[in-house]
Amino acid sequence: MKDFLLKQWLGNSMEDYLWFFATILLGFIFKRLISKYFSRLLFKVIKTKHADLGVERFDQLLTKPISLSIMLSIIFIASSHIEYPASWNLVNENEFGIKMLVNKSFSLLFIGALFWILLRFIDFIGLILKRNAELTENKMDDQLIPFIIEIGKIIVYILAIFIIMGSIFNVNIAALATGLGIGGIALAMASKESLENLLGSFTIFFDKPFTVGDIVTVGNVTGTVEKVGFRSTRVRTFDKSLVTVPNKKMIDAELDNLGLRPVRRVKFNIGLTYETTAEQIKLIVDDIQEIINKHEKTNQDGKVRFQDFGSSSLDIMVVYFVNSSKWEDLINTKQDINYMIMGIVKKHKSDFAFPSTTVYLNK
Repeated sequence: MKDFLLKQWLGNSMEDYLWFFATILLGFIFKRLISKYFSRLLFKVIKTKHADLGVERFDQLLTKPISLSIMLSIIFIASSHIEYPASWNLVNENEFGIKMLVNKSFSLLFIGALFWILLRFIDFIGLILKRNAELTENKMDDQLIPFIIEIGKIIVYILAIFIIMGSIFNVNIAALATGLGIGGIALAMASKESLENLLGSFTIFFDKPFTVGDIVTVGNVTGTVEKVGFRSTRVRTFDKSLVTVPNKKMIDAELDNLGLRPVRRVKFNIGLTYETTAEQIKLIVDDIQEIINKHEKTNQDGKVRFQDFGSSSLDIMVVYFVNSSKWEDLINTKQDINYMIMGIVKKHKSDFAFPSTTVYLNK
């Protein structure tokens, strides 16, 4: 047995290979357990009272990147027992060759795994902040927190690039920062539209023409603001489509923030048949006026008037105001009043007209 362990193959003993594979095998077996242990240690740094953001949710976000970091560390420890065969005549790791490529690749993966952990950590912090924002009445929190999280991630990405360039590719960081500063100016000049959208996002945050959750109309798009990002604003329309509008357009175009309206106006005409008498019309108008005045969601500014003699109907104009900026309140109030109008017309033995054409034939 001892002779077998001392037997050499490709410049390493069988004992070295056994240590190598045994270390990796143990790493695969215990990586999940070790990952959860480190995840729980990190979780103790953050204390959250939200039931849906407990340690299980934290584990879901952090387990994979921590597992990758642990496996890379185990592979590094295991490979320390293995030497490259001397017969390969490889140059040392400070010169360009296989050794340098292997070491640089490993370092790149390890740094990437560490920054992956940091990004997932920021994601969890963002979830906590969003839950806290939901408990406040200030809508600005709901809009500002995703923006801050995005800024945090961008800083992490930039930091990762600088560390990788410095430690992996031996780039002078000071010179790189200076070059990026000059290059950034040139890039900003070249991508004028992107810069305008970025400035537009800051204008939205500081000028506050709308916040997340507001119902807005910009151009031919009407819907609820879901997110304000660096480049664009996402609006969910009432047919559930998600429309992405550039921030430049959000601040340059005429924007109607329906969420800031104290009331919502409803205006339409109803057409009655020409068989309806003047007395019936008067009673119908008075009853509709009464239900609008007495409805809990409307004010006293509503008007109901016999308006026109239409081509195939006697037209009554109905105008009223719903005391709410919410879309649900608007459509529910319209439905209530529409049902009551149908009942009033039926009560007074009239009927709704529909477009018709009378044809006279000469015999």
